[in-house]
Amino acid sequence: MSLRLLAAAGESYETPDSGLFWQPLFGSGAFAVTRPAVVILLSVALIAWLLVAGTKRLAVVPGRKQMAVEAVYGLVRNSVARDIIGSREFLRYVPLLFTLFSLILVNNLFGVIPPVQYPTMSRIGFPIALTLVVYVIYHVMGVRRKGLGGYLGGLVPSGLPKSIVWYVWILEFLTAFVIQPVTLALRLFGNMFAGHLILVLFITGAEYMLLHGDIGLKVVSIPTFLMAFVLTIFELLVEFLQAYVFTMLAATYIASSLAAEH
Repeated sequence: MSLRLLAAAGESYETPDSGLFWQPLFGSGAFAVTRPAVVILLSVALIAWLLVAGTKRLAVVPGRKQMAVEAVYGLVRNSVARDIIGSREFLRYVPLLFTLFSLILVNNLFGVIPPVQYPTMSRIGFPIALTLVVYVIYHVMGVRRKGLGGYLGGLVPSGLPKSIVWYVWILEFLTAFVIQPVTLALRLFGNMFAGHLILVLFITGAEYMLLHGDIGLKVVSIPTFLMAFVLTIFELLVEFLQAYVFTMLAATYIASSLAAEH
């Protein structure tokens, strides 16, 4: 409604679109160095610093950095890896899951933290790259555990009527090799892309109404700014949940590939 009022008043407001997420800093085309590329390198440096600072002087009574590192590690180790993969085999996968969770969480949080304010996972290439890592690991570990024939044969539960075995096998094959990786990447990408786009729409719309609208639109800009604040708080929750869900699903797929039947 507010944007329609602006249009009626003859003001020009350019709504944010997907071009917002393509931000080359220098270079062009496929070889451009973009803002998300710099942001993800910044996140790696930040995570490395936090891990070193939090574990350099370990103490029985932890300081804030050690407590933060232990809290995140404990969450991934106990609530994700051990509970989903199982107490016998989970330890070897904890480094992978901890890395995934930390990297995704920090890059998601960058979407609302000044001066970065860019969620790296809103660029589809980054979720795809992380998904490919998970994809290769859970299939390779499954094949190493059972052999190629046993792994592919284990896609179908035992005891099914022979008339439907091939139909079930095809569905399970498509699920494990196509649907799971596609949805894993798109879920993270879609949430970060849509959430950031909505935040930018509310913030820039409110700013435009405040600076360029008449007295009525200036008044309307106040609840719009408040709504932007509420959405920012909600986005923080979504950013954490998406990091957790991605890590949990990665652990689920690994556990499924190691199970006797999956």
